[in-house]
Amino acid sequence: MTVTPLAAASARPAPAFRGRLGRDARSGHYAVPRRYRLHLSPADPDCLRIAVTHSLLGLGAACPVTELPDVPDAPGGEHSALRPLYEASAHRYSGAATVPVLSDDWSGRIVSTHTPDILRDLARHFGGGSPVLYPCGLEAEIEAVERLCAQGIDAAAQRAGDAVGEDGDRADALVSLLRTLGSLNARLAADPYLLGEQPTAADVELWVSLVRLDTVHRWHLDATAVHRLADHPALWAYARRLAAHPAFGPHLDLDAIARRHHADCRGLEAAGAAVQILDWAAHAERSAG
Repeated sequence: MTVTPLAAASARPAPAFRGRLGRDARSGHYAVPRRYRLHLSPADPDCLRIAVTHSLLGLGAACPVTELPDVPDAPGGEHSALRPLYEASAHRYSGAATVPVLSDDWSGRIVSTHTPDILRDLARHFGGGSPVLYPCGLEAEIEAVERLCAQGIDAAAQRAGDAVGEDGDRADALVSLLRTLGSLNARLAADPYLLGEQPTAADVELWVSLVRLDTVHRWHLDATAVHRLADHPALWAYARRLAAHPAFGPHLDLDAIARRHHADCRGLEAAGAAVQILDWAAHAERSAG
């Protein structure tokens, strides 16, 4: 699949820590089973990406997970339980102690808070080669899918449902969103996954964006817009199929997503809130069957 990169990805907060896992002691963070720990919140989209990847790679024993509440309990989206870890990792740290975090249990410090790096390091140094989430030669296409999801789905849906935005801007954003979904629908009508016959990191990225589109952004769109979003049968069949996958569905905590959304959101609810695209709970239950 060839994905045309968009002009610029939607901005993510600058990561506080960008350490990397390496292959040997010279890296400072060489890969050793059970040395590292993930700190994740089920309602955070980046945490959902990491949790699905963690399961796809079968890393339950190699890299333990500490789960944090779905709604942060301190200002700035901070989880107060992470404050000691942040302060141990940076002298007089003044930012918010947010998820996700990859920490080093040996030193008691943070390795990384940067989701793309965490995903790649888990796959490359703990994945064991099956499945191959970052196939050789497809890195550029995976990065293009990440940009496409960030801007063409996440940011476009945010703008389309912005109650304080200009009508023309919202309409243009909806057109952009529908164009993105249409191109993805055409691709998935021909292949089971975005980049071939097996799931890759690109599928994790897209699936989480589709979850967010239906469980968060839909609440601020009108019913007609939501029906137009739903009119991409191959795309939503793909989302439904992945929700039933044992590495995807078990991490889908719809109540947690709703609580976090309603705790943070100041936008107005629109008629699209009543038009659910997928019955995510029903499909996710099949993953445990």
